[in-house]
Amino acid sequence: MAVPTAPGTTGRTPALAAPGRRPSRVAANAVLVLIGVCFLVPLAWLFLSAVDPGASARTSLPDTVSTENFRAVLTADIALRPLLISFVLSLGSATVTVLAAVLASYPLSRYQMRFSKPFLYTVLFGTSLPVTAIMVPVFSLAVRTGLLDSIWATALFMAATSLPMAIWMTKNFMDSVPVSLEEAAWMDGAPAMTALRRIVVPLMRPGLTVVFIYVFMQAWGNFFVPFLLLRSPEKQPAAVTIYQFFGQFGAIDYGQLAAFSLLYSLPVIVLYVIVSRSVGGSFAMSGAVKG
Repeated sequence: MAVPTAPGTTGRTPALAAPGRRPSRVAANAVLVLIGVCFLVPLAWLFLSAVDPGASARTSLPDTVSTENFRAVLTADIALRPLLISFVLSLGSATVTVLAAVLASYPLSRYQMRFSKPFLYTVLFGTSLPVTAIMVPVFSLAVRTGLLDSIWATALFMAATSLPMAIWMTKNFMDSVPVSLEEAAWMDGAPAMTALRRIVVPLMRPGLTVVFIYVFMQAWGNFFVPFLLLRSPEKQPAAVTIYQFFGQFGAIDYGQLAAFSLLYSLPVIVLYVIVSRSVGGSFAMSGAVKG
């Protein structure tokens, strides 16, 4: 006798999972756990060594927890001045890059020009050009113009190296802003730059924040450019002075190195948290265009 089924059901029993799926899932989870451990062990060493007065290259729990390493590096010469110089370099580079990227992306996004694609291809080529390939002529130019050992000249060059990728990113964000909003401003008599400043830029603020953080982090961790262009020890940023913890004959102060690394990472994390909370993660354009 057939068993009646509920309306809307087929009466079939659910198919069991294939026998081969479970071993493959276990293997995939094991690989992910192994990758996670590879990332967590260096971080664990960093935090444990920062509070261990007798830290070594091994990852182990400290016998005594102390802030001695932080007190040793929190001086004007070791940490405070290099961090301040890093902040000035990164902030100046990111600000100049974002302003130049907005001005360069606006005609590429809003106007149909014959040289738009060749220009974009040139920008794309600039993103793949390594900085090391142009450092010799840049160094020679800095020497001839007297800009060697100049913090602001170094910041401008770092901004120039980040500009190609920033233009690509900014153009994509600007394409998301409806042109009809600018057309309404033009009908009211607003110039193009006024519409850009008061309509386009506020609406693409989250995108500009992404570009700003990207350029800031690139400049914050840049070692090669400041190492070549800033010759005075008192003008070198934290990315360069971190190598002072590596002494001669392989002697390394692991505890102070770990403490300095944590202090070096803290400003970028704080900046990211503050900016992400104040700006938000999406474009605030809902209701801007009426259907």
